[in-house]
Amino acid sequence: MNLNGKNYFIAGATSAIATTLINTLSEHGANIYAIARKTSDGWPEGVNFLEADVTQSLDGIAGFLPQQLHGFVYCAGSINLKPFSRLSGDDFLNDFRVNTLGAINLTRDALPALKSAAGASVVFVSSVAANTGMPFHTSISTAKAGLEGFAVALAAEVAAQQIRVNVVAPSLTDTPLAANLLSTNEKKEASAKRHPLGRYGTPNDISSAIEFLLSDNSGWVTGQVLAVDGGMGALKTF
Repeated sequence: MNLNGKNYFIAGATSAIATTLINTLSEHGANIYAIARKTSDGWPEGVNFLEADVTQSLDGIAGFLPQQLHGFVYCAGSINLKPFSRLSGDDFLNDFRVNTLGAINLTRDALPALKSAAGASVVFVSSVAANTGMPFHTSISTAKAGLEGFAVALAAEVAAQQIRVNVVAPSLTDTPLAANLLSTNEKKEASAKRHPLGRYGTPNDISSAIEFLLSDNSGWVTGQVLAVDGGMGALKTF
């Protein structure tokens, strides 16, 4: 990838996937503009950082972003797994704010700089659960399905400005956000067996897919939901 001097905006930047992505983009010479609720020791030197909560109004974002953005990645998310009977309206609203409305608001903020780049890529991180029925996922599935619908419609709207919009939809990935689901060897073994490829994901699995969608190698790809899920969403091996 030739990313030298290009500008990339990463939201939810302290997640394990985002941190892996930031390090790779930086190694290829990209300039990183990261927002999160706190900074990270895992980032390389030179990352431009804005402390912010994606669920709140971000008044300082316009002065933070450069005039041109070659890519925007929204990695903020939540895992709120409960039986439907135990989910409140606030649970659904909170998941929607983090996973969907935050992406919508930041896309609006980033759009002028994306248009100025004369060729840019937007990538949202969804979930296999948006299109695969799973128990206890009603809230997060609702939010991520909304994110995917927004992405596909936006892709059609901004295609004439040479802005591509795509989604990466992972299955269970070994990140701090999923720590409770992989907290014992028994849980890890059971989670691995549920995936046709026999393992759960790593941050690098997901960040590599995002890198592809940001790069010129995917220059004719837009409006797509790329499943990076070990076969969970499409295959049955029994």
